[in-house]
Amino acid sequence: MLWNWQQKNWPDWRFDAESLVAMEQRFLLGAGRLTGSWVHLTREDKDRIQISLLIDEALKTSLIEGEILDRSSVRSSIRQQFGLPGTVQSRPAESGIAELMVACFEHFGQPLTDQTLFEWHQLVCRGANDIGPVGMYRTGHDVMQVVSGPMQKRMVHFEAPPSQIVKREMQIFIEWFEACRLPALTKAGLAHLYFVSIHPFEDGNGRIARALSEKCLAQAIGQPSLLALSRQIAIDRKLYYVNIEANNKGMDITSWLAWFAGSVLKAQDYSIAIIDHLIAKTKLFDALRGQLNLRQERALIRMFDAGPDGFEGGLSARNYITIADTTTATATRDLFDLVKKGALSRTGTLKSTRYWLKI
Repeated sequence: MLWNWQQKNWPDWRFDAESLVAMEQRFLLGAGRLTGSWVHLTREDKDRIQISLLIDEALKTSLIEGEILDRSSVRSSIRQQFGLPGTVQSRPAESGIAELMVACFEHFGQPLTDQTLFEWHQLVCRGANDIGPVGMYRTGHDVMQVVSGPMQKRMVHFEAPPSQIVKREMQIFIEWFEACRLPALTKAGLAHLYFVSIHPFEDGNGRIARALSEKCLAQAIGQPSLLALSRQIAIDRKLYYVNIEANNKGMDITSWLAWFAGSVLKAQDYSIAIIDHLIAKTKLFDALRGQLNLRQERALIRMFDAGPDGFEGGLSARNYITIADTTTATATRDLFDLVKKGALSRTGTLKSTRYWLKI
């Protein structure tokens, strides 16, 4: 079996550009909508969204590789990166991935260099004592393979180029990355697959590849993309690996680019929903200013904090009693009043009654 890097025409990637045009256009329109909505947010809400997205991305890009990080530690580190007080002492692994997320967010426009990638690798591997070398390309003579399954039935999903040619391959890759003028989704998806096909580091290649994709998207629109890309890939983790494996043996990668572009668009839709959700929150509280009691305010804030998807199954009277710390009779009056004021809608009857944000 020949891998893509062993093909005679490597790295002459082929794909059906026409099949991606509609998705490229949708991405640019979505980016414009994100920008348009962003200006209507308060500084406080902007900070909240930035930090929330980066926390989630740090956790999810690690989770994709099977590493579970502590959310409070990641949150504290990212807040400190933005000059805000942290709540706990960050651990090495969490602070490293947090710094990578913020570096990509704030310095997306800087050129890609070997040194950039070495610094990213040091961040990804911070706190890991069983990985070597760190902050430099692979140098060992052992075959680098991506495998799964028990020892008796090892399945090889990919075999990377030998370390002796990695430096040369990365020079070609970086030159391509800097010179490439492909549309946003195409370049981001291609950069990801190209990078993991070289597999230049002992570990952390997937996380760095996703950071490169984010860099491509941000450079294409001239500002941080504000996308929850790793969150979306984590949701479709199995398909992510299936699509990479299906496209690591040849040079036609149309199916990978189509899948990747679809994932970016889903991530963009989620980000738009978050911002629209916050704008709706501001509008609703402005419209009801002075008309809500503290119990109602607390419940509505809790519902908004649940995000665009809201409470799973809707808000029940029992939920309201717990959140508002009140009695059944008071909860009934409060909920009826919130429906009357247009803050909530109601579905079901009796014990099946549920309340939803009316936005």
